[in-house]
Amino acid sequence: MKEHLVIEAGGHEKNYWKDLWRYRELFYILSWRDIKVRYKQTVIGAAWSIIRPLITMIVFTVIFHRIAKLQEVNAPYAIMVYAAMLPWTFFSTALSEAGNSLISNTNLISKVYFPRLIIPTSSVITSFVDFLIAFVLLFGLYAWYHYAPGWQILLLPVFLLGACVASIGAGLYITALNVKYRDFRFIVPFIVQFGLYVSPVGFNSNVVPEKWRWAFALNPMVGVIDGFRWCLLRGEQELHWDTMLISFSVALLMLWAGVRQFRKMEKSFADLI
Repeated sequence: MKEHLVIEAGGHEKNYWKDLWRYRELFYILSWRDIKVRYKQTVIGAAWSIIRPLITMIVFTVIFHRIAKLQEVNAPYAIMVYAAMLPWTFFSTALSEAGNSLISNTNLISKVYFPRLIIPTSSVITSFVDFLIAFVLLFGLYAWYHYAPGWQILLLPVFLLGACVASIGAGLYITALNVKYRDFRFIVPFIVQFGLYVSPVGFNSNVVPEKWRWAFALNPMVGVIDGFRWCLLRGEQELHWDTMLISFSVALLMLWAGVRQFRKMEKSFADLI
């Protein structure tokens, strides 16, 4: 009599989190594959990682600075916008890539056991590579405007960690819902576009009235963007620690909710896909 082995996603409950470490090489394999596929047969390749935030920075600079004469910090406006575009582009790209990651790996999910959490998380890693490429251009802007960062740049990894937490949390939640409700693939671009204008990318958080700042800080990227500007603009961006605490708390809450929702639906992924 032949024995049949049934592979069920999420079936190894006791070893699930240990399996994340055991399958750590899969993070690298999937991330590297996604990077190669993304820029395969493109003319300028990875330069797209720079072009997207650069064009947005130019548009914001022309409209808000040149036309509207908006200058809110004692630093070049272009650098102020680009410092915000770095974490925002990372977050928006990670959210979009993670949302479709399970759908794009249907065959892998239905045939092989591994913690499914690896797939959307590897998409965040891929977006992080794009972030590093785009970050290089920042030093070109420093040279162009004869502007140099201060010691605050050493604390940038703290706020980068906040961006990662927000990206993974939101990405996991959207990924899980997108498997069951395919409408979310149309909703995510709208969320990303809307989020760009309600986040302090083209403006400074100080323009928000103090009585409404707590509500503004419910957007987890507010604290991240303000932190990036503080680190990259020599402390010219004022940090509001109360709103910073709210933003980071929301990011942690999103991570908890994202993992919870993902694990709740994980066993049904193979059937739904």
